[in-house]
Amino acid sequence: MVALGGKLYVIGGFDAKTEMSAAVEVFDPGAGTWSTAAPLPNALHHANAAAVDGKLYVVGALGASFRALSISIAYDPATNAWTPRASLPLGAERGASGVAVVGTKIYVAGGLRGGAVALFSAYDTTTDTWEDLPAIPAPSDHLVAGAVGTTVYLIGGRQAVITSHTARVDAYDTLTRRWSTRAPMPTSRGGAAAAVVGARVVVAGGEGDTSRPSGVFDQVESYEPATDRWTQLAPMRSPRHGTGAAAIGGKMYVPGGADQQAFGAVATFEVFTP
Repeated sequence: MVALGGKLYVIGGFDAKTEMSAAVEVFDPGAGTWSTAAPLPNALHHANAAAVDGKLYVVGALGASFRALSISIAYDPATNAWTPRASLPLGAERGASGVAVVGTKIYVAGGLRGGAVALFSAYDTTTDTWEDLPAIPAPSDHLVAGAVGTTVYLIGGRQAVITSHTARVDAYDTLTRRWSTRAPMPTSRGGAAAAVVGARVVVAGGEGDTSRPSGVFDQVESYEPATDRWTQLAPMRSPRHGTGAAAIGGKMYVPGGADQQAFGAVATFEVFTP
């Protein structure tokens, strides 16, 4: 899920039959309408996606049997076409990572490649090059990430097993290139959706809730980097995991996902005003 040019792009994933999709669907909040963009070159899921300077990027993903892919491609809305970019380096391919953007660089943290990894990389969209960075403090996949200013925040996640989730929050200063630990998220979880709304990172849903038959969290919590504090917000009306989120105009959009732990795709689409 990526916001680009005032529109929301939903990229790949699984359908209700648990089959992988190459579809790219676009929602225009102003018009309240859906349309389709050029599909991905191949069906994939758990894509590491971001928007930089008017283009959409997929930098790593998962494919059949959850195999880690090194795919790196860019989509230009002006031409409605995908073009190849420099692939993730050998041994660094992965999906289900935390992704954040600072300037023209896309930061890809952790992810899944057989198991959770601690890799941390930066892709420079202007030079089409990759750079290895100091590893994240703990291996993690299905985590969320967001950048506020020049700092990247990694939140939650797990180590391959759904119920192995964590509440930890780590911050990476892109100027000093150093990691620090921040206040943990009140609700430990992985597979959540998150978006930067103003100067806050809002985290919604997730899976691994052993207290519910669905295994899905409904908690929505907001992190404010300036004070290193968390705030509990109104819970999700339709608890979900396995989706993404993006913010436009101070609102957080959360499409699809699953309402049951693991698989269970739904077409639910909700917007939240923090």
